Amino acid sequence: MPRPTGRVLTLLELLQSGGTRTVAELADRLAVEGRTVRRYVDQLIDLDVPVESVRGRYGGYRLGPGYRLPPLMLSDDEALAVLLGLVAGRRAGLTPAQRTANETASAKIRRVLPQHIARRLDALLETLDFTDRPRESDAPDTAVLLTVADAVRHRRPVSVRYTDREGQRSERTLHPYGIVAHGGRWYVTGVDARIGEERTFRLDRVADARTLPGSFDAPEGGPSPAERLLSGFAAAEHRHEVALRIHGTAEQIRTRFPAGLATLSEHEDAPTHEPAPMRDPTPGRDPAAERWLRVELRAERLDWLPPLLASLDRPFVIERPDELRDLVAALADRLASCAREG
Repeated sequence: MPRPTGRVLTLLELLQSGGTRTVAELADRLAVEGRTVRRYVDQLIDLDVPVESVRGRYGGYRLGPGYRLPPLMLSDDEALAVLLGLVAGRRAGLTPAQRTANETASAKIRRVLPQHIARRLDALLETLDFTDRPRESDAPDTAVLLTVADAVRHRRPVSVRYTDREGQRSERTLHPYGIVAHGGRWYVTGVDARIGEERTFRLDRVADARTLPGSFDAPEGGPSPAERLLSGFAAAEHRHEVALRIHGTAEQIRTRFPAGLATLSEHEDAPTHEPAPMRDPTPGRDPAAERWLRVELRAERLDWLPPLLASLDRPFVIERPDELRDLVAALADRLASCAREG
């Protein structure tokens, strides 16, 4: 693309970002003189782009109101980044309508990519996998999501109609701090104004959201919305309270028990019947840095824990509940039986 033509398109892109741009600002961004900027503006006007001249101390150029922008123009790197963002966005939880929009947007961009870029992208998408699978019906209503996001940004209280996990409906006034996408679901964290305490709400359980008059002060510093969400999960009440002792470093244990899942604490006493030490330790492992740590978590179900403990490959002791011991023993029997049959 000839350099003058490229600069004209860059000028259009700058004007599309909104507001009035001074000649000096545009000249600096385009690395040209002021009279060249005026010439480029004339070229846009010749192309029926309604560029308006604004007089005065803060004058310059702007696009006319109501102008319908031309088709979006992306570089190869930009188009690739957008496509990868759309692919990753499918993991955040989408409604059927949003998934359809995601697919059509991806297809439109895919069609205009140069062939060599498209081939490389196809190779990436064919080999790409995720550690989790997208959920089918946990995406929030788009209007609710945008309303709450606007309330977060402008520190405005919002009224929501919420249905909890027991099916109880209520109307609440929330001072929202932030929105978090986690595990295929969307959450909002903030203060429930009625009780004056921090709460986390699933946005797919919000039937309606209305911004209210007034404003609130968000806490300065402290945990981020994501950290508040994860700490809330770790402390939430569930059917089973699990306590383990695991021998290893905090880093090793956190690979399977992240902060949002479990709490870790020092535990000086070794188990009465200490498991045998690990044989053939992994290269680079420092046995001197390993110690017994207490791991505590709450869970609705226990069947996922035995495979997790096996994959951790560290000595462990189950303090409670007894049901977990039975499940671990059953898994060990199945593994031993498969090994004998092999």
